[in-house]
Amino acid sequence: MSIQERILKCVSRTNWILFALFTACGFLFFNKAFALGIFFGGLIVTVNFHFLARALKKALNPSALNYYPVALVKYYIRFFVSIVIIIVLVSKHVVDPLGLFVGLSVVVGSILFATMCELKPKS
Repeated sequence: MSIQERILKCVSRTNWILFALFTACGFLFFNKAFALGIFFGGLIVTVNFHFLARALKKALNPSALNYYPVALVKYYIRFFVSIVIIIVLVSKHVVDPLGLFVGLSVVVGSILFATMCELKPKS
């Protein structure tokens, strides 16, 4: 398995683990709006990452190079839908913006974790 495949597998798995961990900690230690911000932010970014990974696998397949424009359009649709959801959640005061920011950082944390695992010296 190549380094890229290992990192992608680690990030995909770690996304859901961090999402569950951050959400559980949010509901245990913070108020409801902050915890809901973590939940919705983590859900938005994790689902977007999952769909982006699937679209890129399909788009970068040599036998399906004509799929690239479709993948790009789907990316922008997901991006704008995510923006609308975030605006509605914040404007209706359903979530705390700081909690939403923490939730949206789940993928960044997963990428950092996967990178550290790959850079760790193998014994």
